[in-house]
Amino acid sequence: MHLAYPAVLAALLFCTGLYGVLARRNAILVLMSVELMLNAVNLNLVAFDVWLRDTLHSGQALTLFTIAIAAAEIGIGLAIVLAVYRNRGSSDIDRLRDTAETDDAETAGSTTNAEATS
Repeated sequence: MHLAYPAVLAALLFCTGLYGVLARRNAILVLMSVELMLNAVNLNLVAFDVWLRDTLHSGQALTLFTIAIAAAEIGIGLAIVLAVYRNRGSSDIDRLRDTAETDDAETAGSTTNAEATS
């Protein structure tokens, strides 16, 4: 097997995931794009392991470790997204960022108002 085929496929997967992370507004779609990027890395690890004919199969072992980390990441990420959706009613990333900035501005404004009145 030529190394170019899985390397090109992995590059396409990674670029698709990167586009999804940069262009999407929904937090769940961003998490799915991160998973695409991790799968591209896993594909590269296995392809180079086969190409180098490593007797320890370290690329495959590292791929299993990466899959375990990705599973934990998606579990925690979905839990955070669900908690934010319950509290705010939306999982739109731009709206969450704007809300966080206004909360900081309101908190800073209320402390300066409290200092001015005393």
